[in-house]
Amino acid sequence: MRRRKSFYLTLSVLSVLLLSAAVFAASSGALTLADAIAKTPKGPERGMINPDGAPGFLGIPGAPEVNYLWAFLWAVWVGWIFSTVGAFGGIMAGVGHITIFGLGDYARGFKNTSPVLNRLITDSIRVSNQWLVSLSALISSINYYKMGRLVLPLGIALALGSVTGSILVPVLTAGKIRLSEYIGYFGLCVFVIGGFLFYETTPRGQAQKKNARAAAKAFEEAGGGRKNRGAADISEHGVKILQWSLRRVRFTFYGVEFSFAPVIPVIGGFFIAALASFLGIGGGFLFVPFLTSIAGLPMFLVAGTSALTVLTGMIMSIFSYMVIKGVVIHWPLIGVEMFGIFAGSMLGPRTSRYIPDIWLKRLFVVLALYVGIRYTSKGFLGYSIVPPF
Repeated sequence: MRRRKSFYLTLSVLSVLLLSAAVFAASSGALTLADAIAKTPKGPERGMINPDGAPGFLGIPGAPEVNYLWAFLWAVWVGWIFSTVGAFGGIMAGVGHITIFGLGDYARGFKNTSPVLNRLITDSIRVSNQWLVSLSALISSINYYKMGRLVLPLGIALALGSVTGSILVPVLTAGKIRLSEYIGYFGLCVFVIGGFLFYETTPRGQAQKKNARAAAKAFEEAGGGRKNRGAADISEHGVKILQWSLRRVRFTFYGVEFSFAPVIPVIGGFFIAALASFLGIGGGFLFVPFLTSIAGLPMFLVAGTSALTVLTGMIMSIFSYMVIKGVVIHWPLIGVEMFGIFAGSMLGPRTSRYIPDIWLKRLFVVLALYVGIRYTSKGFLGYSIVPPF
């Protein structure tokens, strides 16, 4: 009971910090956006603001107007994929905002005519991605904790390291990154990680993860946890902490013991959160390889632990962007997407237990390779070598 109260108290504090960003955001960034619009050339051509156009994204006249039905449906997918594999929520949110909704091409149009507006829209896209990931991470953390599939000490250790990185990068980069740079690095990181995870699905890579394979097999043989319906069963078969100290944490999952030194995830959390904050995503695509390769966890434990860590990083990053740097977002669009995120994030933990551990990892790899190739080529070559072109 005390353990559960501590968990929910932690989530409550994180949620209050997240909401505080919304309270102060509008007044912090409105003047900056208004100044950028006022200084941008007026006219109907690309790279100009059409004063006769209907207000669209961020209230800019002539900006793209996102179809809210498509926004909702895409958000359901974003919530499902993040809550299933513990990653790609921010990346899929980015695919929607940048490509499907046309905000990326719109921002690129101001590259030469209004660089300030180009960067403001880019920052808005980055923060919009993070809002969607934050809600999915919150819901996923609660669901996986109840299922006994979240390693709380590991999530906290990663989160402690992520706090500094999530604050530092927005302060240093907000308003200074062109969209082409953002997309190129975005894709390159995903592509590299996808290749690394592919290795782990090979027989040689699998052979190095004996404990993870044993725990995954026990979980699958138990029917994906469906036989464990009571709190006592979850306590016995789910994550059970044996030792929690500054030097070593030990726990079991379905009878298989794991351990780690807390200092390692603290350091890892700092570098992962710094890169994730720069890219404007949740960082799950980096936390997942860390948790499977360095911590040696099965995928059934990765999604929930990654979600808790991502939640902390996103709260700090959103606060830094919106309160410290004054970045603004389009609230009508975000509001609609939040409903989709909620639906998808409730489905993910309940469907992932039906998917074998290795196929969860392969799903991660397929998405990483596709997204990585697309955005690396688009960012550095100027065009995508995979559809949509």
